[in-house]
Amino acid sequence: MHAPIISPSILAADFSKLGDEVRAVANGDWIHVDIMDGHFVPNLSFGPDITKTVDKVTDQVLDVHLMIENPEKWVENYRDAGADCIIFHVEAVADEQAAIDLAEKIRGMGVRAGFSIKPGTPIEPWLDKLKHFDLALVMSVEPGFGGQKFMPDMLDKVRALRKAIDEQGLDTLIEIDGGISASTIEESAAAGCDAFVAGSAVFGKDDKAAAVEELRTLATKALAH
Repeated sequence: MHAPIISPSILAADFSKLGDEVRAVANGDWIHVDIMDGHFVPNLSFGPDITKTVDKVTDQVLDVHLMIENPEKWVENYRDAGADCIIFHVEAVADEQAAIDLAEKIRGMGVRAGFSIKPGTPIEPWLDKLKHFDLALVMSVEPGFGGQKFMPDMLDKVRALRKAIDEQGLDTLIEIDGGISASTIEESAAAGCDAFVAGSAVFGKDDKAAAVEELRTLATKALAH
């Protein structure tokens, strides 16, 4: 069992002082960078330049979540910008084989490869393909905007992933993103999540480092049971 990984999402940070905001969560395990193109999801966020800026101010793992069309065209840009893990959406590639090929390409660049699924996408077709991925990201809100309400029924996907990963003897991590807070992280950890993306639950607090510690403590407690 892994120690819980807390990945604060800079989508909820104050962009006018991004360096200070990232430094305020130096006790986070990873930094989650949401990339949105205004096409795959109905919102625009960062690109490679902001990713590179964040990479300059932290040594933390950069957990880069591509919510974009044609992710295969962009993975080199994000590797060059400092991404340590690149996650793409299965809905944004042609088919399952294309997803596997893209994961192999990402791994071949020396970066961890992850896939993400929207709430409406079933997990079952991916359970026998987990060996090709370092991480599986379950969206517990519709991707595109921060601050949405957590969907508890998405934890069924987490449980299915946990069972498949354990049965196959894999190290693939399960990450959850959307509505993660002090009131939802324990049930997410108990369902089998390893990594937790938290936006407003961290950056919305005055003491951001304390918010990270609280989430870690709650997740650790749930994992212990």
